[in-house]
Amino acid sequence: MKTSRRKFILSSTLLASLGSMQKLFAQEKKTTVPIVISTWNFGVGANAEAWKVLAGKGRALDAVENGVQVPEGDPKETSVGLGGLPDRDGRVTLDACIMDEHANIGAVACIEHIVHPISVARKVMEKTPHVLLVGDGALQFALANGFKKENLLTKESEQAWKEWLKKGVYKPIANIENHDTIGMIALDTHQNLSGACTTSGMAYKMHGRVGDSPIIGAGLFVDNEVGAATSTGVGEEVIRICGSHLVVELMRQGNTPQQACELAVKRIVKNQPQKSKEIQVGFLALNKNGELGAYALQKGFTYAVYSNEVPNKIFESKSYY
Repeated sequence: MKTSRRKFILSSTLLASLGSMQKLFAQEKKTTVPIVISTWNFGVGANAEAWKVLAGKGRALDAVENGVQVPEGDPKETSVGLGGLPDRDGRVTLDACIMDEHANIGAVACIEHIVHPISVARKVMEKTPHVLLVGDGALQFALANGFKKENLLTKESEQAWKEWLKKGVYKPIANIENHDTIGMIALDTHQNLSGACTTSGMAYKMHGRVGDSPIIGAGLFVDNEVGAATSTGVGEEVIRICGSHLVVELMRQGNTPQQACELAVKRIVKNQPQKSKEIQVGFLALNKNGELGAYALQKGFTYAVYSNEVPNKIFESKSYY
């Protein structure tokens, strides 16, 4: 009996010590802050602008808004903001959403004539009881809040649209950035997360088409307890699985950001086994420890990272196919 009692006490002591060590390890685990990540090659310029905020110990929300404004305002970028390729009617319609560490959200969809829809989305978040404004209503709201009405159709984009009209074939090409989105996630020095997502949508789409980019839980989702995720590619397939929310919930269940992105992509493959071979969808995720993950259906999905350890570099994600 004494031996058994000694073994029990020893076992209990060891378990208690192990528990204390695990708790200590968890407390000592370092978080990489600040850090900003974004989709595609144009994320480098966007990250550089976001970093100005983060390096000054600013808020992640301000960083992501300022960051994605860079491609929004660049007429050479044909998938975001000014210079975005139009729909099949020749109209440039934009989508955007933003989400902060308190789960505050705002979005606009199918808005025209505004260079920075991400900033309109933030105004929706901060000045209205709503989450999403669309079309003419979104434009009216923007103008009422001081935004300037501008022509977003550049000569280059107009010429490309006229060339497309000759055949009128609608078939998006995987990894061509004129069909893609900038999604950005930042973790600031206060260990708070925010995200932004903005796009002109798929070139030559039906007028009124809205993809995943302005939809919270599809194109972007932030949970300040766990992490954040964003997506790019064919939005219809991301919406079908509530992609970014799925990635964050998978991280909540204990998966790393990389594992979570891979599982989300595999969900698309399972749901659409034939279609998934012909399209591109990519996920990008960041957790509260500053660990990131990226995964796509096809090769060619790139993303940019800026932190104290990684000075604004482009990486190519792993892919299912």
